[in-house]
Amino acid sequence: MDMRWNFKEQPNPILVKTLSESINVNSTLSSLLINRGIQNFEEARSFFRPSLDGLHDPFLMKDMRIAVDRLKKAIDLNQKILIYGDYDVDGTTSVAMVYSFLSDYSDKLSFYVPDRYSEGYGVSKKGIAWAIEHEIDLIISLDCGIRALDRVQEAKDAGIDFIICDHHHPGAELPPAIAILDPKQENCSYPYPELSGCGVGYKLLQGYSIEMDIPQERLFDYLDLVVVSIASDIVQITGENRILAHYGLKRLNSSPRAGIKALLDVSGSKGRQNISSIVFGIGPRINAAGRIDHAHRAIDLLISTDHSESKSFAARVNERNTERKDYDQNITREALEMIANNSELKEAKTTVLYKDDWHKGVIGIVASRCIEKYFRPTVILTESNEKATGSVRSVPGFDVYEAITKCEDLLEQYGGHTYAAGLTLDLANVEAFKDRFEEVVSGSITEELLIPQISVESEISLEQVNYKFYNILKQMEPFGPGNRTPVFMASKVFISHRPTIMKEKHVKMILRQEGNSRGYQALGFDMAEKAEELDNGILFDILFTIQENEYMGVSSLVLHLKDIRL
Repeated sequence: MDMRWNFKEQPNPILVKTLSESINVNSTLSSLLINRGIQNFEEARSFFRPSLDGLHDPFLMKDMRIAVDRLKKAIDLNQKILIYGDYDVDGTTSVAMVYSFLSDYSDKLSFYVPDRYSEGYGVSKKGIAWAIEHEIDLIISLDCGIRALDRVQEAKDAGIDFIICDHHHPGAELPPAIAILDPKQENCSYPYPELSGCGVGYKLLQGYSIEMDIPQERLFDYLDLVVVSIASDIVQITGENRILAHYGLKRLNSSPRAGIKALLDVSGSKGRQNISSIVFGIGPRINAAGRIDHAHRAIDLLISTDHSESKSFAARVNERNTERKDYDQNITREALEMIANNSELKEAKTTVLYKDDWHKGVIGIVASRCIEKYFRPTVILTESNEKATGSVRSVPGFDVYEAITKCEDLLEQYGGHTYAAGLTLDLANVEAFKDRFEEVVSGSITEELLIPQISVESEISLEQVNYKFYNILKQMEPFGPGNRTPVFMASKVFISHRPTIMKEKHVKMILRQEGNSRGYQALGFDMAEKAEELDNGILFDILFTIQENEYMGVSSLVLHLKDIRL
């Protein structure tokens, strides 16, 4: 599939020159920083040296005072507290964090995570029934609850107070909770609305710690869980999230909790962890527990402090991940065949597929795989509890949550973010939803958004690729949404000898650039076909990131190719 090269607008040259002089870097690096909102020495210092002192006052969040007072009362009176979370990575890390922290102050804690298949997403009827049966006094929901009007009302009618910690968009009406912590709700003056669900839970614990004079350092032990949530939930790595992610990665790489350490060991993951390794390594394994088994297996792992026990839990979670991969591959193959064999589906602006026996636990992954092949908003549906349930994924620049909101009369339940959502509807409404979703998306999406794009920082000469340049780029980590790994363009490059094809699909080659005799090692994943067009001496342009490779104790810089144009 052809890619659209989207070059970032280059900032004002005077501003670039001023920043370059003030922090002593070249104009390319100054432009990178300005495009990330950094314009002076103080902002650059805060960016390159994130500080936990930069975390916002939790009491700026609406209802935080009420929530902290109610939590304090529950602990002081030895009341029963239920920590309730969703079954994905954000939910399970949230539950593990809050449960582990509060365990030092209360012995009346329980946790509950709904079963993906029998209960579905969010606060469930069965979960509230469990809380009533066990005479719970206070429920703290994490990464869910903002749309659970009926369930929160049931709890209230039974005399159970509710503190909601969520980061999803609220509906027009809010649940009757005693406190709602959600920086996206109206009239909330909290200065950073992009926290993960675990991040909102962290702010509650931060508020409680301030109230009880508990050293903030106690909370820092949980930042490995927070960064796993930030990476896996694909939230912005800017502002407060960037501070939390920076120190979370430090914790993850120096002294991770027993469960995460066991998970890294069993998966064979070695070396320094970053946002990408969480997204593709740790996150899917934690998620697999809820997809194939039950998410409480993941929480058992994350709250464990015994290394032997953690190894056993991690082995089970890793086995579930292997099963998940098998389901993923088989269902993805079926889904792509359905599109390829239907001319109407191939020409549509959306992908909406339904099959009653697809595994509910992997349909979100399958939706993402379909977008890799057919770049357009996608909904994958299957049957669960005599309903159609689905995962929705979007393409950059298109708000899929807004699109399904325009289909809400056909839905029983939905929720999510701009680029990812979930929904439930009657089986009888599946065809009507397919038509409506296609109509809504077709009427608002531009042709440009249906072509995959790569955001390019700037064109540079390969002569700039050296360790001095790379070491400054490294200080811009952690990379992720809002602070992507910089992609550069280099023009008029050529290969000095025939590329090496690896595993029949990847390519390794030495590149040179006109006017520069030095050779640069380059790797292109899934680029073997493009490499066949590159004869010795033919000129082409490349997009690439710069990464460090270590082999037999020797480190070198490698160009990781993103695209090639003759």
